[in-house]
Amino acid sequence: MRAPDRPTFDDETSKEIYQYVERHGTAARHRVRDAASVSAERFQEHLDDLKTKGYLEEDGGTIRVPLDAGSIEEYTTDDLTYTVRPARHTDFEAVVDAIRDVTATETYVVAETVAEQLLYDDTISRHTTVESRMFFVATVDAEVVGWTHLDLPHVEKLRDTAQLTVGVRPDYRGQGIGTRLLSRGLDWAEANGYRKVYNSVPATNDVALAFLGEHGWNTEGIRKNHYTIDDELVDEVMMAYEF
Repeated sequence: MRAPDRPTFDDETSKEIYQYVERHGTAARHRVRDAASVSAERFQEHLDDLKTKGYLEEDGGTIRVPLDAGSIEEYTTDDLTYTVRPARHTDFEAVVDAIRDVTATETYVVAETVAEQLLYDDTISRHTTVESRMFFVATVDAEVVGWTHLDLPHVEKLRDTAQLTVGVRPDYRGQGIGTRLLSRGLDWAEANGYRKVYNSVPATNDVALAFLGEHGWNTEGIRKNHYTIDDELVDEVMMAYEF
């Protein structure tokens, strides 16, 4: 679903706890407790109330604003079995590694930016009044081998569009994993009322451009000499998928 409507609070302490977590995307329980300026007993009461109302959720000492991302799906090919599921906080390092594995062999500037943003935020999930972030991952034997990511602005004039990135580690391509990940992201966006997703790819990334084109994406425009890659000026191809 879309990020929940702005919650209402019975007191300032509950509001303070929620806003601390919202600003950080996810937060360690002890850091939220330290920021709350109340006793441990009172903190637990307020946290329990926020969790009961569905405003916050907790997993192993990590507190976050929940976004409903759906279920775990399993697929089998002739060569392997893999799952596609919502990313978890524990996937953080594996997702960054997967993105870096992909961008080490092909130029995917937007994905590189996503990896840097993850490292800056130090969390997979992100939900504030300005934007949210959604990740799905593909795993083989618990190893993250691919991802799809949706950047979801909450600014009113942009609420119907989302940026999508998708990638699969080179060793796991040719198994349909990228198609499943792309479909999962598109299905989520359509089900939650988005009318368009978009992505931008350097004109030299033939693999990404062919993949998106084969799945119904259209070129909306080209920005000449937008990137500097290996000291060469490269065009940016702006692509989109409309529901």
